[in-house]
Amino acid sequence: MREYSSPAKAEISDDARLTDTLFARAASEPNAVAARRQEEAGSGQWRDVTVERLHGDIVGYAKALINAGIGQGDRVALMSRTRYEWTAVDYAIWSIGAVTVPIYETSSAEQIEWILSDSGAKAAFVETEDHAKRVEGIRANTPELAHLWRFDGDDLTALTATGTDVSDEDLETRRTAVGADDLATLIYTSGTTGRPKGCELTHRNFLFIAHSALEGPAKPIILGHEGTPSTLLFLPLAHVFARFVQVMVIEGKAVLGHYPSTGPDLIDQFSVFRPTFLLAVPRVFEKVFTKAQQKAEGEGKGKIFNAAADTAIEYSKALATGNVPFTLKLKHGLFKKLVYGKITDRLGGEAHYAVSGGSALGDRLGHFFRGVGLTIIEGYGLTETTAPTSVNSPGFNKIGTVGQPMPGTTVRIADDGEILLKGDHIMVGYWQNEKATKEAFEDGFYRTGDLGSLDADGFLSITGRKKEIIVTAGGKNVAPAVLEDRIRSHALVSQCMVVGDNRKFIAALVTIDPESFELWKSANGKTGEISDLTADADLNAAIQGAVDDANKAVSKAEGIKKFKILPSDFTEEGGQMTASLKVKRHVVSKQWSKEIDDIYAG
Repeated sequence: MREYSSPAKAEISDDARLTDTLFARAASEPNAVAARRQEEAGSGQWRDVTVERLHGDIVGYAKALINAGIGQGDRVALMSRTRYEWTAVDYAIWSIGAVTVPIYETSSAEQIEWILSDSGAKAAFVETEDHAKRVEGIRANTPELAHLWRFDGDDLTALTATGTDVSDEDLETRRTAVGADDLATLIYTSGTTGRPKGCELTHRNFLFIAHSALEGPAKPIILGHEGTPSTLLFLPLAHVFARFVQVMVIEGKAVLGHYPSTGPDLIDQFSVFRPTFLLAVPRVFEKVFTKAQQKAEGEGKGKIFNAAADTAIEYSKALATGNVPFTLKLKHGLFKKLVYGKITDRLGGEAHYAVSGGSALGDRLGHFFRGVGLTIIEGYGLTETTAPTSVNSPGFNKIGTVGQPMPGTTVRIADDGEILLKGDHIMVGYWQNEKATKEAFEDGFYRTGDLGSLDADGFLSITGRKKEIIVTAGGKNVAPAVLEDRIRSHALVSQCMVVGDNRKFIAALVTIDPESFELWKSANGKTGEISDLTADADLNAAIQGAVDDANKAVSKAEGIKKFKILPSDFTEEGGQMTASLKVKRHVVSKQWSKEIDDIYAG
């Protein structure tokens, strides 16, 4: 058993609450900029929102909720893409001591019904008419749901008008009745296995981890920039990582922008918004790399880009040793003018640091971006840990690890390799599920279900999921994440799932990235769709290269012997991916069981 603790840097008083900073700023610096909003969806125009304006919107919604009969501890659901109103309503709910229950806007009717009924939500905010119809369609099975309001349309204006008779004193009484250990939110796990469970997260959980970050590893990232720090939040606010970002930015008095998509148009917004720091999941950084590569190849500069990428990676690795050869410095300086500047400009040109979480980034991308000029700080966390529980820092960044424990937290590696965690960021438990809560803790530590290791400096490395360990017919234990992360770093690959449980050898299912596929077709003189070319020798040769590279990271017995290219991608709509972009292994295994059997048939 190995254990590592980081000393605490933040102390949260028992009477602290998530609304304190914002309400205090409304009195002390009302004209400071708290947020930026797009003039209209998809436009390139952003306007400032002052602290006074944000506070006013929060107060208006909060008073209306009091008038609607929402009491302290009552649950209020929120289903929408990431937008300004999400944050304003979230803080309004907290201002009256109620509990926010986020729902992914892509959720099915069955998922919506489960979360609304299990949480006992008394009211719900949705974004669109379509969302409202989905909720109305299952309302008969959610009898406690008394109110439904929409962001689009005139609902919020009408709602605010209903709260004008509630006094400021009444609201302040409700707001200050909340303590640090009161429930702030129920976030339902994404459900890669079984029915989602509601994680009970308190005001203390969020305040502790936000201030631990601001006083620790995030301090130079957020507060080390000249001028006003800002970030563009585009991850779904139903996800704990985005929610943590929201709280940290407000507690750190930075500027928060909202964007409703992680689609291709997102990258265009960076150069307009010009964030000083970025927080994202690995897939976003993969897209930035892939788009830059595609653009270069489309302009006939593919060889130059690939040479620049190799140089960036080599330069970053040399930085880690403290010895950068003179010739490498010269090459790096040349590519900085020709290639790297264009990539950082695409990200707004102001950000020198980014934080990646949600899943593994991979060494190659980490070294590439550091070599380009954007250091990505990788971290690790779960819904149950209010997002980050360990993270690298600008001054001590070991690429390939997820960093040291956050200040005030402890990481323990059990005898079987499972990662155990302790700190004030750990959830209270699972909502109305005493059995699951009891099973989740051991000796005061939260059992993550992830496998990992700690080095001598306390840097944590994730080696796989305890429940996802593949045991071959020969008894070999294989952690699929190591192989999958390497294969996914290939430009042509969208998703990869390693298989081989109780089989003779390890194999993989691979899906192709549609955007990269179009470029590859053009370069290789091919026609047809992905489904037409799954057996194409050239396409399979390209993927074989990615597999060969991944196999270098494991022993021969753990290496992938065969793979199969699938005709379609894994998607949330298809049921193969969770809303937080994790592969549902059991679903994929069932849907593509014939293809898996075919791999082993020979």
